[in-house]
Amino acid sequence: MSALFPHGLAGVIFDCDGVMIDSRESNNIFYNRVLEHFDLPPMTLEQEEYCFMATALQSLLHIVPPHLHDQIEYVTREVVNYRRDILPMLRLQPGFTDFIDDLRDRRVRMAVHTNRRFEGIQTVLDIFGLPTYFDPVVAADTAAPKPSPEGTRYICSAWGVPPETVLFVGDSEHDKEAARGAGVVFAAFGSGSLRGQITVTDYAGLHAALNRTLPPQKAEA
Repeated sequence: MSALFPHGLAGVIFDCDGVMIDSRESNNIFYNRVLEHFDLPPMTLEQEEYCFMATALQSLLHIVPPHLHDQIEYVTREVVNYRRDILPMLRLQPGFTDFIDDLRDRRVRMAVHTNRRFEGIQTVLDIFGLPTYFDPVVAADTAAPKPSPEGTRYICSAWGVPPETVLFVGDSEHDKEAARGAGVVFAAFGSGSLRGQITVTDYAGLHAALNRTLPPQKAEA
């Protein structure tokens, strides 16, 4: 692991869905309810995978036939409202809070790079009391959506640290491409087939993988 971070670990960038929060099932419910409103069948496995990586608008345009696109805004505002109907289903990934508490104790910077819109990710952070952990927060409407590395490069620049001292924790090919394009180390998170320079299924595994590269915890006052 020391070979991955020869100059130490300065910061960790997190994807949101599937990494910070367990949201795959709730996202599928949202999109399938939209399809149900249009009397369309549930998503295929291919559509589920696409929607989990893409922005909400990209996803809706992908699964809803073109002749119905002009109704999407109304349906997602009045019929299947994500904030009202889906947000209460979200849960943090097991071990996530303990992991970020440890990073903060060790003065490791943390940021978010998500394909959610900025308002959406801020709402998620507020629900779980997490805004103070992450700076900056990069969303699909504040930088080019992943797989573009623009947001990841921006985070490294905002921190003033070399990319090789930064870790991106993600669970999709879009995350992996964003990390690769920015020159940061990629950790593939979760039980899927994705592989990275680090591959783990949970936060206990990620902490164990990083243990020797993490700076010491700050001394008690």
